[in-house]
Amino acid sequence: MSFTNSDFMSSAFNYVAFDNYIAVFHDSRFYEALLNTLVFTVGTLVPTIVLGLLLALALSRKFRGSEFLKFIIFSPWVTPTVAISIVWTWIFQPDNGLANQILNVFHLPGLQWISSSDTAMLSVIIVTIWKSLGYAMIFYLSALEKVPRDLYEASSIDGARGVRQFFDITLPSISPTTFFLTIITMINSLQAYDQIQILTQGGPAGSTRTLLYMYYQLGFQEFSMGKASAIAVIMMVITVALSIFQFRYSKKWVNYE
Repeated sequence: MSFTNSDFMSSAFNYVAFDNYIAVFHDSRFYEALLNTLVFTVGTLVPTIVLGLLLALALSRKFRGSEFLKFIIFSPWVTPTVAISIVWTWIFQPDNGLANQILNVFHLPGLQWISSSDTAMLSVIIVTIWKSLGYAMIFYLSALEKVPRDLYEASSIDGARGVRQFFDITLPSISPTTFFLTIITMINSLQAYDQIQILTQGGPAGSTRTLLYMYYQLGFQEFSMGKASAIAVIMMVITVALSIFQFRYSKKWVNYE
């Protein structure tokens, strides 16, 4: 379909070879969406992995209420993204939203959040991280339980404590889980649509338009399914390329022993 001029409304179409790809690469919106996709992916990937691990480390030690906290943190992952996004639109209201009320408590100026192109992407990233944290935490909790206690005991005899044990034993032991979460979180970020549609509709001024959202706009708003399909193919190529790079690079830091 990316080699046709299909409008998805009629059965008639013509083959146009690479015209759709040429048009996409000459569209300034494509490069803006590509940059937004990169910012969104990195902005959600790193905090989700880091904060998910920190939560798992904190909750791996049994204490009163720890199971309830795990449930609360994980619950956004199993809640429909549309429902979550609707709630966050209320939280991000500039006038009386909870987000600005919290900032006011700390005597910080309120933000426009999803109403401003300066903070809209940050808002979408916050919602996505909040939804994904529980998923990363659960996998890390399982990985931490499988780290052999003998390694910690042996390192303690050698004088290793705290931070050194974390970097020398814990991180290498859970590296396969980190690798898995990196791949899955990256793909989920590239496929993000619901929260963008509900929160910002790709705006303001295209500041939250990602490649996937551009695909939606081209295909189902402008009825240029040929160009939309070209965007989909480009996204597939990017995803495969990033995955191959990560698989090859992972050999240097992922420990499967």
